[in-house]
Amino acid sequence: MTGPRAFRFWVSGRVQGVGFRWFVRRAALGLDLTGRVRNLPDGRVEVEAAGPPERLETFRQTLREGPPGARVTRLDELELSGVPAWDGFDIDR
Repeated sequence: MTGPRAFRFWVSGRVQGVGFRWFVRRAALGLDLTGRVRNLPDGRVEVEAAGPPERLETFRQTLREGPPGARVTRLDELELSGVPAWDGFDIDR
């Protein structure tokens, strides 16, 4: 069994002003992941999430789909070198 991992995702497309951050938070909490999500000035959404690899894979698929009204055109990711000690899943403003 593999231990928890952490990733930073950048989601591009129509992802701001469509409830994307709230969608991400609900999905993460439903999978018992920790982390945070925020809008970036360039129109992308940045997501940092940590948890078991199989749940992160489900989360990755959820990010690609997005909520109704969103249109994800690109998903980039970077595995973080450690697993931050986040408590819950926050929406940064």
